[in-house]
Amino acid sequence: MDHRLRNFGTILKIPFLLLLSLLLFSFFANAAFDLATIPFNDGYSPLFGDSNVVRTADGNGVQLLLDRFTGSGFISSNMYQYGFFSAKIKLPSNYTAGICVAFYTSNGDVFEKAHDELDFEFLGNIAGKPWRFQTNLYGNGSTHRGREERYRLWFDPTKEYHRYSILWTTKNVIFYIDEVPIREVLRSKEMGADYPSKPMSLYATIWDASNWATSGGKYKVNYKYAPFVTEFKDLVLKGCSADPIQEVSGAEDCSGQHADLEAQDYAAVTPLRRLAMRRFRQRYMYYSYCYDTLRYPMPPPECVIVPSEKQRFKETGRLRFGGSHRRQSRRRGRTTTPVDDTDQGDM
Repeated sequence: MDHRLRNFGTILKIPFLLLLSLLLFSFFANAAFDLATIPFNDGYSPLFGDSNVVRTADGNGVQLLLDRFTGSGFISSNMYQYGFFSAKIKLPSNYTAGICVAFYTSNGDVFEKAHDELDFEFLGNIAGKPWRFQTNLYGNGSTHRGREERYRLWFDPTKEYHRYSILWTTKNVIFYIDEVPIREVLRSKEMGADYPSKPMSLYATIWDASNWATSGGKYKVNYKYAPFVTEFKDLVLKGCSADPIQEVSGAEDCSGQHADLEAQDYAAVTPLRRLAMRRFRQRYMYYSYCYDTLRYPMPPPECVIVPSEKQRFKETGRLRFGGSHRRQSRRRGRTTTPVDDTDQGDM
């Protein structure tokens, strides 16, 4: 073959792969799950900053505000033994450096030294730079064994609502954006108590994380742009309501609801969804603890090492062509260590 034709084919290949990725994401964004939403007051209550928790007129949504006086948050009225937790979210626009918006499950208020947690954490940026986000998983207080992954988005999360979901079953955890699975953690015997298994509540918060959220704390929240408003609507809570103190006896009562949860369409990663997940991770993931061999010389047992992914990352778990990471922790009131994203690069 003429070398000019071969080179032309190579040039075409990259836009084609990008187009394929966008088509896959667009397909899943329009192929919505069959979900039953609930009014805010039927399943949630303010957590802190009550005056900055503003319910929508129709009662189906809420705004969380951060101003110079306080952030805000809400919590589910019940704790759940496994479940599907979901909301459509729109993030603040313009200058959002230093801000952390979190959508997560946790039982830290009940099991302070042995808590479980599943996180979406959205990290603001200076004007003109995109939001970044990370997912994380803790089991039985294993905060010293963080399981962070960090990503970019393929859309502007400030322009319109997108659905963010956490599926948590006895078998697996799946993080979704719209209907695109972006991460799956399969439970294994080797994980032991590191797999979250105790009842958890659903939380959503917005707060000032100036000391670590943007470029390792280089850029702080600028209250000249306040209030910062995050919007939530079409909230979903599907799971077995459980008393954490009577966890063992309650397990039998939840067996039917667990089976129903695991029978839902979103409980399995189909071949087409797996393809979309692989495309997302190839294009938008810029840190993974599974490839951070300095931190974990032996990858944690749930890690699935994908050779094509591994070759893209340095021994620090960062992308070879850009991206950086330092370990941190997010919850309001928890001691944090800066995250440095000063050289994230673009794909």
